[in-house]
Amino acid sequence: MKNLPFLLISALLMFTLSGSYAQKKSAPVNIIFDTDIGPDYDDVGAIAMLHALADSGQATILATIASSKYAGVAPVLSVFNTYFGRPDIPIGVPKGNAVTDRDTQGWSDTVIAKYPHKITSNASVPESVEVYRQILAKQPDKSVTIVTVGFITNLANLLESKPDKYSNLTGKELVSKKVNRLVSMAGKFPEGREYNVHRDSTASVNAFANWPTEIIFSGFEIGQKVKTGLPLIQNTSIQNSPVKDVFRISIPKAQEDKDGRMSWDQTAVLVAIKGVEPYYTLKPGRMVTLTSGNNRWDASKKGHFYLVEKMPVAQVTDIINQLMMHQPGKSVRK
Repeated sequence: MKNLPFLLISALLMFTLSGSYAQKKSAPVNIIFDTDIGPDYDDVGAIAMLHALADSGQATILATIASSKYAGVAPVLSVFNTYFGRPDIPIGVPKGNAVTDRDTQGWSDTVIAKYPHKITSNASVPESVEVYRQILAKQPDKSVTIVTVGFITNLANLLESKPDKYSNLTGKELVSKKVNRLVSMAGKFPEGREYNVHRDSTASVNAFANWPTEIIFSGFEIGQKVKTGLPLIQNTSIQNSPVKDVFRISIPKAQEDKDGRMSWDQTAVLVAIKGVEPYYTLKPGRMVTLTSGNNRWDASKKGHFYLVEKMPVAQVTDIINQLMMHQPGKSVRK
């Protein structure tokens, strides 16, 4: 991007923030955001992007649901939803068997202590699958995009859920009826081992084998090259921001982050809301998930896709950095 003329950079950012030509007149994408928001901190960049795109009218955030149940994950989600002016977005946390991994940099305790939020404990929010079922039951058919950037625990549990007071459908039937697509930051392609998949490999195997809608995977290799956060922490006009605080605290603590944090989760949000083009192309087939947590690709099957780079990584990086610096109460440029 440094070699492009200034006007071209400006035009690219304006195009990105307003949506692709095919999306300008489209209704907002109805999003359920499923996140481990810690142990890594790219989730924080992803939730900032989610709210930025909601502020521009490109997304409607139906729920922010945790796939980890470390103490404080619900308050952390409440901090970011409150900061961006949406304190009443439903939050869910898994209450049964679930991963408890959390951040090691200390940022979650910092933002909980420093920023307003009305949810003070995981116990004060419903179980994740209950939130899923309640939200999905109210939506028009085939209208919801789920973007998952953490463990696959909730998705497996949702598919196995029984009819309840919200819907007389089973979980799989409810997903099939209400969900348009799933966009998942999971896997490594065409084969490999990735944290979100292997950390709860049983759930990954069950969910990805039985999910009834199309799935788009943003693999490890996509976000690995997109390093973001430095423009945010160097921006002196942004003050009292939990997003900035997280990156400010965390980036100096790892040598691998000296050029910015790898941005796996942000790529999934970008595609879930703005679409695949012009950023990526799709490889069709089906992900085969093994009980070991490894995955491979079966190109002879259908129903799944993984992202393949199209737009230069530097341009995608600039787009994500720009969205991560969005401030509440300010309009996103059209």
